[in-house]
Amino acid sequence: MICVLGAGVSGAAAARLLAARGERVVVLEGRDGERQRAAAAELATAGVEVRFGEPEAVPEGASLIVATGWPPHHPALVAAAEAGAEVIGEVELAWRLRPEGAAPWLALTGTNGKTTAVRMLTSMLTAAGHRALAVGNVGVPVAEAVAGPYDVLAVELSSFQLHRAPSVAPLAAAVLNVAPDHLDWHGSMEEYARAKGEIFARAGTVVHNADDEWSARLAAPYPGAVGFTLQVPRPGQLGVVEDLLVDRAFTADPVREAAELASLEDVRPFAPHNVANALAAAALARAYGVPPEAVRQGLRDFVPDPHRIAHVARVGGVDYVDDSKATNPHAAAASLAAYPSIVWVAGGQLKGADVDDLVRQAAPRLRGAVLLGADRGLIRRALARHAENVPVVEVAGQDTGVMDRVVAEAARLASPGDTVLLAPAAASLDMFTGYPARGEAFARAVQRLGAAG
Repeated sequence: MICVLGAGVSGAAAARLLAARGERVVVLEGRDGERQRAAAAELATAGVEVRFGEPEAVPEGASLIVATGWPPHHPALVAAAEAGAEVIGEVELAWRLRPEGAAPWLALTGTNGKTTAVRMLTSMLTAAGHRALAVGNVGVPVAEAVAGPYDVLAVELSSFQLHRAPSVAPLAAAVLNVAPDHLDWHGSMEEYARAKGEIFARAGTVVHNADDEWSARLAAPYPGAVGFTLQVPRPGQLGVVEDLLVDRAFTADPVREAAELASLEDVRPFAPHNVANALAAAALARAYGVPPEAVRQGLRDFVPDPHRIAHVARVGGVDYVDDSKATNPHAAAASLAAYPSIVWVAGGQLKGADVDDLVRQAAPRLRGAVLLGADRGLIRRALARHAENVPVVEVAGQDTGVMDRVVAEAARLASPGDTVLLAPAAASLDMFTGYPARGEAFARAVQRLGAAG
């Protein structure tokens, strides 16, 4: 019997894959709601048993445990470890059960930018004529696609997934960046970074961000690692020369030869961190043999996901930008660096994250700040310490209707030429069902502001 922890998207995919191979599968699900019950009913048709309730231990006799997102300190996993049971994740399961001749993996991870980069990569691969699919943390479980009719898989991996993927060996792997996040799950920054670095352990080609301290540190033990940088690239790197993205790693003679991949205009939406995402994706595509013209076409064909530095409207000469996906300080810092004069909309659940460095770096760009959400006071105090001349407005209340007041206050602080930027640096669940709902509320409020003249 094999035990799967969690009946969510990844857990259900793992359970179906195992059941299709004739295994007896028991799924443990801690939450008991309408969505979980619907998943259980679907799994029952495949012969999978789902047990509800927060478990203290896994069932006796389980030969393997597949954990999807459950933290290592969960009592059931602690008990399993003490009993000597093997615990893996859905990604590791998919890797072990690949059929002969299965598609190679191009994998990437990072604190921020993963989904954008993996979708850029998929677009480049498709432009080169390959049957490619974005899978993993992007929303499509690897277990669903591992036996599919694909030439190559673009695999987005979270630190949770990498924590339990001891044998995954991608053709090429990239770490975009590493900044404090999910420390409550991993226990420390060092352990979080170590989990990210697991993506390199068995990779054919190692790709790192030469501008990011942790990414470069994780790649240091691997001779021949390929770097990407927003600066002029050295041999063995991809980078930027004037307004061009160029490759000095995957050419016949990287010392004397560079390949033009694209222009900065091909990167949409344009922002420095998005250029870095494009370079990382290009490095992985080039490692697979994608020609330069397909890299350019892939960037041109790429359609950004919503709520990622998305321009909402221009009202009264002020641009309003939705980057609700900036749910931690590192992501918000990248967003704030993209605009010269900003009225910042921030706040939510900081999850213990420190915002002092973020505020200190952004202070010269700030013309005002409007704060909302549970931890807005922490951001206000950081602004008082590091940006004392920046006017700050706090909008109290936990109801979603406060966004109209937030946008109205931001409009009052902004002048023509400014950007009102929703880059919260925090999670959204104190007020919204998720960051998409927060971004949509912001966009609707801006549209009402414009309609009101």
